[in-house]
Amino acid sequence: MNEFSELNDRYQSDLDGCSFETLAVRAGQVRTAECEHGEAIFPTSSYVFSSAAEAAARFSGSSAGNVYSRYTNPTVRTFEQRLAALEGGEACAATASGMAAIYAVAIAFLKAGDHMLCSRSVFGATTVLFEKYLRKFGVEITYVELLNLDDWQAKLQPNTKLLFLESPSNPLNEVADIRAIAALAKQAGALFAVDNCFCTPASQQPLALGADLVIHSATKYIDGQGRCLGGAVVGSQELIEQVVGVLRSAGPTMSPFNAWVFLKGLETLSIRMQAHSANALALAQWLEQHPAVVKVNYCGLPSHPQYELAQQQQKLFGGVLSFEVKGGREQAWQVVDATRMISITANLGDTKTTITHPATTTHGRLSEVDRARAGIADGLLRVAVGLESVADIQRDLARGLDALKV
Repeated sequence: MNEFSELNDRYQSDLDGCSFETLAVRAGQVRTAECEHGEAIFPTSSYVFSSAAEAAARFSGSSAGNVYSRYTNPTVRTFEQRLAALEGGEACAATASGMAAIYAVAIAFLKAGDHMLCSRSVFGATTVLFEKYLRKFGVEITYVELLNLDDWQAKLQPNTKLLFLESPSNPLNEVADIRAIAALAKQAGALFAVDNCFCTPASQQPLALGADLVIHSATKYIDGQGRCLGGAVVGSQELIEQVVGVLRSAGPTMSPFNAWVFLKGLETLSIRMQAHSANALALAQWLEQHPAVVKVNYCGLPSHPQYELAQQQQKLFGGVLSFEVKGGREQAWQVVDATRMISITANLGDTKTTITHPATTTHGRLSEVDRARAGIADGLLRVAVGLESVADIQRDLARGLDALKV
């Protein structure tokens, strides 16, 4: 805190005992001597020191303060502190993308000869990162069925160091029993990391359910408007310091401008997630009744196998669903190509509704066998439901669905 702030405490916000919505708007901000109401952006690569001794102390870590924006920046720090507060964590490390966050966790906590358990139901790029790169450096990886606790238990090894999953999963909306898997990880002496991208802390707080680390692609709902790339890891101070060590050396860090954009996104996170969830539920209910649809995957539907578990773990059901059309890839592509309003893109978490064909986009780099194991059928479509009128979204999807010969 600068001299001006120390002398004038009222210029800062006292957030003791404040709720999630208030923390989302105000946590982490430390106003400068300019008394700015909005968060400042510090677009600087480096920082000056008052003496050689101070520079040495900063670089050694014996004195707190900024050193270099690859790993310390005031704007990024504000974002980190705010997201940590929302997740109920002690600390946060912001990264250049969601995949950079997963990479940083893997590099920080795994070495040659270590073993990790990963859910089979994860984002395609995550699988590629683990298979193509982690294995190259001698990390053993075993994939397990997300919903099968016996499978998680049976595949633990003495050298298992990390358990990793997404919940709800992408794109099938499967919901893991986070508490039960956390207990297995603790018994094994392994860390447990949960990708919380679909829910965000507005809906689910995995640390409170027993996870050690929470991972985000801030690109998605944290931004909320499809503007910037970013990621984050939240956990204890001790664990996050190890992640920051990777960022300091390897450099996959968040830019100050992107951090500022994400701060603005966090301010509206709670109300946006409520609206996304309401629209997604209405769309899922409509799709479930359509004759061209084989199955709808949305954990907010009573027909979903983990509906009751989702109610226990999540405050909201989220804005992403998937559904399988009768036929296969050709029919699925017909539905995509018939849309005129919905955006054809693989991104999600936007105010604008998006649609993609997972088998040929997000999971396209997986082999046919691996896609089948992950439940990615050729007729499957994923919709990230935005904030438009749900009637307009339904009408746009109906262009293709109504034309299918079923």
